[in-house]
Amino acid sequence: MKQGFDKLTTFLDQLETAKITYTIAHHRSETVMVLVAIPGERWEIEFFSGGSIEVERFTSSGTIGDASLFSQLFAAYAQDEILALAH
Repeated sequence: MKQGFDKLTTFLDQLETAKITYTIAHHRSETVMVLVAIPGERWEIEFFSGGSIEVERFTSSGTIGDASLFSQLFAAYAQDEILALAH
């Protein structure tokens, strides 16, 4: 556990030194996730207790939409009971 914890704290120190804002989350057993949002990108970095690290990076196309995109969101991802409430 110490190896993974050391990597996590070192990374958090680097973010703070660089003045990069982050959020910490816990979604999976044996991991701590660091969420970083910078202009045009979002990073999900998971630190495992055994010392391994997974990084997923999401980049923006730069296109900005409006509320009309909500219908696409709900059509693709909403559960049936949520859709019933929306109508």
